[in-house]
Amino acid sequence: ALDDARTECHRDIHAMLSSQLSQSNIQAAVGFHTTSIYDHTIFEALSRVVQKLIPHVTTLEQLLDVLVGNCRMEKAFLFDVVSKIFIATDSAPVEPHCYELCSDMMDVVIEVSCIYGMQEGEDGVNPPQVTSVEKDKEGCFCLIHLNNGLLLYLREVDRLLALVCVVREEFFDRQHLVDYNIRVFRDALSQLPSIPLAASAQPFSPQHREDGAGQRY
Repeated sequence: ALDDARTECHRDIHAMLSSQLSQSNIQAAVGFHTTSIYDHTIFEALSRVVQKLIPHVTTLEQLLDVLVGNCRMEKAFLFDVVSKIFIATDSAPVEPHCYELCSDMMDVVIEVSCIYGMQEGEDGVNPPQVTSVEKDKEGCFCLIHLNNGLLLYLREVDRLLALVCVVREEFFDRQHLVDYNIRVFRDALSQLPSIPLAASAQPFSPQHREDGAGQRY
């Protein structure tokens, strides 16, 4: 029933807008995305809109295609870590479940880094082992093993950009080679014009927060 209502709403909006454009003698190619604030579809739709504004998105897609091919990955996303919008992905179709996993991984990494930082706390408490959030000289990285033979691998490639990859465990036996290919991708990315981002904070750095009463923690 929900899908039927969504389809009907999509059809009504399409018909109304097409009629208004026709009456105004405006020739325009308009894209429509059915979204909801209760799932990840809103972020995926906004990602598609933002990609229209990036002049070199085709180059980014080609670079990701090379990375995915060389490392035998299932999928790769280049995220703006503040907004959770992916500004580029490889040319393979985007599966909603795959995007949701990668987007949720961004939340996990940011939350853990805010709470624990990148090093062991003063009280000796370590971040949860399931996420293995760490930081080396090349930036933050995180590895999550799923129960279906896949793993999620995140690598910080710029101050506000993170690469999230989906790869089968049997193809991740040489992590140093994957990291090498990501370094090549990052070097190529640095040669492109600046990408407009949603914010200017450092999301991977420990931050203070305030609750509704103004209490910082």
